[in-house]
Amino acid sequence: MRILFWGTPVYAVPCLDALVAAGHGVVGVVSQPDRRRGRGGRLQPSPVKRRALELGLPVWACQSLRQDTALKQQLAELAADVFVVVAFGQILPVQILAQPRLGCWNGHGSLLPRWRGAAPIQRALLAGDELTGVSIMAMEEGLDTGAVLLKRSLPIGLCDNSAAMAQRLSQLTAELMVEAMALLAAGPVQIRPQPATGITMAVKVNKEELWLPWHGPALQLHRRVMGFYPRAVTHWQGRRLNVLATVPLLPQRAEELGAIAGAPMTALAQTPWPPGRPGQVVAVAPGQGLVVATGEGHLLLQEAQLASKTPCRGTHLLQALKAEVGQRLG
Repeated sequence: MRILFWGTPVYAVPCLDALVAAGHGVVGVVSQPDRRRGRGGRLQPSPVKRRALELGLPVWACQSLRQDTALKQQLAELAADVFVVVAFGQILPVQILAQPRLGCWNGHGSLLPRWRGAAPIQRALLAGDELTGVSIMAMEEGLDTGAVLLKRSLPIGLCDNSAAMAQRLSQLTAELMVEAMALLAAGPVQIRPQPATGITMAVKVNKEELWLPWHGPALQLHRRVMGFYPRAVTHWQGRRLNVLATVPLLPQRAEELGAIAGAPMTALAQTPWPPGRPGQVVAVAPGQGLVVATGEGHLLLQEAQLASKTPCRGTHLLQALKAEVGQRLG
């Protein structure tokens, strides 16, 4: 089977590797154009393009699928049987979707129809979902509305952040896509239309959402830190502080926290911490971090990064911030 792979970020690389390793005939790769990255601002290829070149595969860069008629013709001449799309970064127009005889198949990082759209991992974490997963979907003109061939779930732990979940979902996407291609090669497949109920949209994260509202509940603040990792941000003594790891110190979650981080975390969650204004440091937990009051409950600030500094955790964080009880974040 002749496969044309579409993808851009590191999230899509395991799927490309898996298809090649499974012996499928990947005839080429389409990715986003090189971008200027890093302090030097040099043009650098996307992770998928870099990996494709390492594998000796031809690569096409595409700025705009709707306007690049020459590229459309080149892709049609490849006569690919299947297009596989994983985090490509553009919506494929109808003319492209109609090219392969066995269709276009997308590996989407959610249990459709929940979290259609650009940021399914972040939205699942922010909502406090206990399950997420991967759906292999037949692509159509609508945004993530196509019928589903395969679907598999993964649990979300209380302290799983978006980077950890992306890594797990990326691997699951690779496994499921190889399985999907085997089904397509074997003959007609059974696909299931998405239900009309349970639809939620995973809208793109905007910069305003990244700021932590300390007047909110500790659990919701923690979900923001996990979901927007490593970009959740606040102020500390007039400086920008990226918050990288937190723990909601909730007595009702003490047993769960102990299973994740051991008995000391259970004790911290069960401690009756003093009240304080939202964002105020009410205690220092030796070796762990800062205990911060919120609009509802307390949050342990475990890891953070001051602007232009390296990330610090536990004791090193306490030293870097020189924090005192009574000082406020935000």
